[in-house]
Parts: sequence; structure tokens; C-alpha cells
Amino acid sequence: MGVIVLGLMLLSLTIWLGLLCFRGQFWRVDQQLEIGETQLKSLPVVCAVVPARNEADLISTSLRSLLLQDYPGSFNVFLVDDRSTDRTANFAEGVAHAVGRPQQLHIISGESLPPGWSGKLWAVEQGIKSASLFAPDYFLLTDADIEHDPGNLRRLVAKAVQENLDLVSVMVRLRCESFWEKLLIPAFVFFFQKLYPFRWVNNPNNPTAAAAGGSILIAREALERIGGIQVIRQALIDDCALAQAVKKSGGVVGDKGTSPMPSQGRIWLGLSTLTCSLRPYDSLATIWDMVARSAYTELNYSPLLLLGTLVAMPLIYLVPPMGVIVGLVWSNWAIALTGLLGWLLMAFAYYPTIRFYKCSPWLAFSLPAIAFLYTLMTLDSALRHWQGRGGAWKGRVYPNPGNL
Repeated sequence: MGVIVLGLMLLSLTIWLGLLCFRGQFWRVDQQLEIGETQLKSLPVVCAVVPARNEADLISTSLRSLLLQDYPGSFNVFLVDDRSTDRTANFAEGVAHAVGRPQQLHIISGESLPPGWSGKLWAVEQGIKSASLFAPDYFLLTDADIEHDPGNLRRLVAKAVQENLDLVSVMVRLRCESFWEKLLIPAFVFFFQKLYPFRWVNNPNNPTAAAAGGSILIAREALERIGGIQVIRQALIDDCALAQAVKKSGGVVGDKGTSPMPSQGRIWLGLSTLTCSLRPYDSLATIWDMVARSAYTELNYSPLLLLGTLVAMPLIYLVPPMGVIVGLVWSNWAIALTGLLGWLLMAFAYYPTIRFYKCSPWLAFSLPAIAFLYTLMTLDSALRHWQGRGGAWKGRVYPNPGNL
């Protein structure tokens, strides 16, 4: 029995060594928008598209931050009121007048949701159609619960122009104030980076693609090249679907004897320390619902991938601390030390994210318990899908992407 347990410890330890060395350094938080030059050599025309459905509580703060961007070029905001029942549009109009920018805000009343579309993407489609009349060079796709730093748009545009990028996205700083937020939100970012290592996303020669829907700047030409928003109209994880479509649309060109260079489809994803999400997650239930809404979608609705996840997560995250306990109980120091080494590597990988969110360093050692909760959320996500309750959001339920 001791040999089997030690074997599990060594396997888990080997996996962690592999993750740290060969998974695109996902655990680092060095891909940040605020790092680098922001000097603008040109002033492209930008139109922001904000889908909003019953966001009266947050729209005042988020819209104010958008309208007060310090971007010196032409910038207009198109807010699509997706049939709100809480006077979202009225609050938005009031904000525009309060900050003296009513001419920059264009409020669009959303039309009925047609078959084959998710609610958010249908709202985005309507916003893009209206904004296209301004012939923008870039669209800023953002959510109604995001508070933008005054320089966010300027930095996004500078990044896109300087590096000739088709899409620039930042995972905004999620709210991390309540107990449950401090316990689970940094881990959400950590797991996302492990699934989509940012260095791989930002490498044009790597097929990995992802984006964060709270703040996406996309070139109009790139959007037209992929066929518009309609190509991802059924996607529940629309940000990553958009990034994948853009990156796949690129090609590689180069003369003989020279290194091939990507001609298009270049994307970049990073973190932001200044632009943040206003959405509160004060309870375990709210975070649980957020994760369960799309976790099974990440697994492509595959029972085999779900089974693999239910086996891999305990092996990677639970085996090391269990090994420490079992090794101490059995007085087997080989098992205890191997488990401890794996746990330390895990905490080492998680610590940069904990520090980024300014949480207690001791939370780095809580990742096994957090991973256990996320595993249960993933299982619940699959159960909801099988019960026809998957993808519930803003009063709409999308049980199956093929039935949207």
C-alpha cells in the first residue's frame, strides 16, 4: 500500500514540475497591459459597444469611466439596452449629461432575440451595426459592469497599433473584497491562466487563443475578416471563441531563407491592475453559479473530458496534502516529504496570483481545498447541462449551443 501511495505522490510531483517548466509559465503575472510604452503615434477612430441588461446598479459607474477616457482620438460609446426592466437606459442617459458628454453616448433599444443567438452577442451585433456608421478602426467590446481606468483605452490602442495586433484583451481585476472572493476569485484567474497560458496566447506561432470579455479591443478589419460577430453567435464563452476565430484567420508569410512572420491574426491577452470589475461575488452561491454556468462548456460538453477532469484535479491538487497527512500518520517520511514538496510547488505557483490580488500569503497553501470546490462546480455544471439548465444568465437559459 505504501508503494502505491508513494507512486501517486511522485506522479503528482512530476505533474507539478511539468506544469511549472513546460506550461508557458502560466503561473507568472508578468503579462500586464500597464507594462510598456503608451505613446500614440496615430489616433484611430474607436467605438465602444456595451451590451446592458438590467445593469441599473452598476451602469452609472461603468459608463462614467468609459465616457471620461483620456483617449485624444475620436471615441463614441454605443450602449445596447437589452430589454432591461430597471431603467438602465435612463441611468445611462443621465450619466452622459452629468459628465458633459451626451454627444458621445448612443443608446440603442435592443430588438427581440432571434433564434440561433445568445442574448449578449445579439446585443453586441446590434451595437456593432450602429457603430459601423462611424467607420471605426477599432471596436472596444466591454461589459456594463467594468470600471475602466482613465487610460485604459489609450493603452489598448497603443498596444494594438505599436505591435500590429488584431485583438488586444485584458482580464480586468476582479472584485476581491469579501471572504469568498478572497478565497476563490484569485484561483479563478489562476485556473484560467493554466488553461490558456497568456504567453502561448500572445505567441502568434502557438494555436492557443483566448480573451477576456470585459475589455476587448478588436480591429474592424479583423472582425470583418472572420465574418463578424455572427460566426460566434451561439458561443457561451464568447470571448475565447472570438479570440480563436481571429487567431485562426491569420496566415504565415515569409521569403525563402527568412523566418516566417504572421501576416494577420495576432492577438494579445494580459492582466490589468487598474481596470476592474464591479460585479460583487459576496457568497459561495454567486461564485458557484458563475463557474457552473460555463465550466462544462470549457470541456466541450464531453463526458470523457469531464471524467478526466474529475480524476486529474484530485491527483494534481489533493494528493500532495493528503500525502503529508498519510505520511505523518504512517511515519513514512518518504511519502510525507514527497507530498510536502508537491504542496510547496503548488503554493509557489499560486503565490504570484495571490500577491497580485493582495491577499494573505497563507492562502497560497489553500489551493487544494479551493480546487476541490472548483471540481464540484464543474461536476454541477455538467449536471445542469444534462438537466437542461446549463448556461443560465440574465434570465435566459441556453441548455445546448446547438439549440440556441
